[in-house]
Amino acid sequence: MSTTRLKRKHRKNIARANNKQRVIKQLLLTPVLKNVDIEELKARFNKSEATTAA
Repeated sequence: MSTTRLKRKHRKNIARANNKQRVIKQLLLTPVLKNVDIEELKARFNKSEATTAA
């Protein structure tokens, strides 16, 4: 009795694995925000609005 390869299932499994790897890589590409000083950001926005209004 010979064995047969399930080609369509094999392609689907490979595609599923590649999609998971792609998702992981995309998640790792996004930078992690750490130690954000909110008050400094607010000060920067106030400065830029004042210069654009003038």
